Amino acid sequence: MILMKPRILALATVVMLALSACGSGTPIANTPASDAASNGSSGAAGPGTTKVSVAFYPLEYAAAKVGGDKVSVTNLTLPGQEPHDLELTPQQVASLEEADLVVYLKGFQPAIDKAVEQSGAKNKLDLSQVIQLHPAAEDHDHDSDAGETEDHDHGTTDPHFWLDPTLEAKAVSAIADELSKIDANNKSTYETNAKSTTDDLTALDGEYRSGLTNCQVKTIITTHAAFGYLTERYGLEQIGISGLSPNEQPSPARIAKVQEEAKEHGVTTIFFETLTSDEVAKAIAGDLALKTAVLDPIEGITAKSAGQDYPSVMKANLDAIKQANGCS
Repeated sequence: MILMKPRILALATVVMLALSACGSGTPIANTPASDAASNGSSGAAGPGTTKVSVAFYPLEYAAAKVGGDKVSVTNLTLPGQEPHDLELTPQQVASLEEADLVVYLKGFQPAIDKAVEQSGAKNKLDLSQVIQLHPAAEDHDHDSDAGETEDHDHGTTDPHFWLDPTLEAKAVSAIADELSKIDANNKSTYETNAKSTTDDLTALDGEYRSGLTNCQVKTIITTHAAFGYLTERYGLEQIGISGLSPNEQPSPARIAKVQEEAKEHGVTTIFFETLTSDEVAKAIAGDLALKTAVLDPIEGITAKSAGQDYPSVMKANLDAIKQANGCS
């Protein structure tokens, strides 16, 4: 049993206040990284263009790379929005009926699941039927202490598959297959683009493998337990302060446990992300005289992102882990 010190209780209060502020559903004020990102779309819808609606950014990246100038891609999660608790406008819901293809991940965003189910969308690609999702990590055990709530539920699986480049490549291939069925005249373009993108993702996977092979510290502590696919792929361990939703509030017991684990594993850095507040990470790190740094789950690209697209942010994540964990 972990005894709660006044210092831990005070820290828990800071954490809960910070999470209450960032869990209101209001996007953090960010200027989008590009004009295309500002309206949640990639490419212009011209005559004969295949219209693709996607649920969140990593799917936008995959669809835009595969489709090139043959498709227009609309992202239902706008830059700066926290995708876990997304609410759709009536216009967004109505737009699904006009899309030639809707790409989503069932179980991740309930509002999109409901809209897709009720829409008259002609073609739907649910990537949970293509990619074997991992069971939800239980490392962030939800204590029954007063003040902790579970206001968001992903069910029994972890949706953040795209943080493993080899699984993002599977999404690319699945989207290429669907586009080839819908627009057979451009099948060769989709196949060529998919191969090129998959080659890039394979190279990225190689950079991660070589970069994280020799690390002094094998553990990362994150505010949001989104990095299970990444850590499993590259032989690391993830400790999440909160669970799969960044809005979950850790109890005082959880905070104390994380601090003990940080000491035990020789962790130097507490990671936070770009779309939510950094107050939780700073509060916990400050108590242990640790550093803080960004580790981006790439749920959206904004001006605060460490890159303009999926590969560049993934490389920034790799650099952040290497520096924090003493990898060579």
